[in-house]
Amino acid sequence: MSYGSFAMVYDRLTENVDYKSYAAYIKRLFESYGKNIRSVLDVACGTGSLTSELSRLGFEMIGADASPDMLMQAQEKKFEENLDILYLCQKAEELDLYGTVQGAVCTLDSINHITDEDTVIKAFEKISLFMEKDGIFIFDMNTEYKHREILGDNTFVYDLDDVYCVWQNEFDEENLLTHITLDIFCEEDGLYDRFTEEFDERAYSHQTILKWLEMSDFELLECFKEMTEEKPDEDTQRLIYIARKK
Repeated sequence: MSYGSFAMVYDRLTENVDYKSYAAYIKRLFESYGKNIRSVLDVACGTGSLTSELSRLGFEMIGADASPDMLMQAQEKKFEENLDILYLCQKAEELDLYGTVQGAVCTLDSINHITDEDTVIKAFEKISLFMEKDGIFIFDMNTEYKHREILGDNTFVYDLDDVYCVWQNEFDEENLLTHITLDIFCEEDGLYDRFTEEFDERAYSHQTILKWLEMSDFELLECFKEMTEEKPDEDTQRLIYIARKK
């Protein structure tokens, strides 16, 4: 999935995400569960919004993403804001860093976007390979509940001043797979350009994630509801995982 033209409007469609608060939350988790974490890898960093906020909080940041279009947006932010961030065009399962990091994050359900089980395992293994002993890996995931009850076979509409987006889902119960179609209309000088992006998200069970972390030399420390330190319940929509490199 390259995202293509979607990269141009991604930030407009995710303006509801409070990246500053999310970065502060991640910093608290690193401080609670890690040991003097300074160097952090942002896996599937997209347009670098969270990467930038973590950089402002003092972390030495590396951002990796498979999409050149997303990284182009991230680089523009980096130069405009004079931030010291290294960006790499790499898939999560093909990471090849110049050294090791003390922490890693992977947010906004990026792991759900990896719909092949073996590829998720490879991504975990690569993150582990380039992480120092006792390093902390923090990632989030949309739950089965969210895929089944919230995303499901539903349609959502974003109506902004210059962007109109129709988001349609088709849910495959057997494979816990949601096929997503975005029809996006961008306005300029009273005219609209239309383009379509299609991709899939897949939900994975908690036990499956635990098994894959163990296989990748991680131990799970905690699993919380998103943006909290509360235990999840049956209608939790997004989980936060905190794992330590053995």
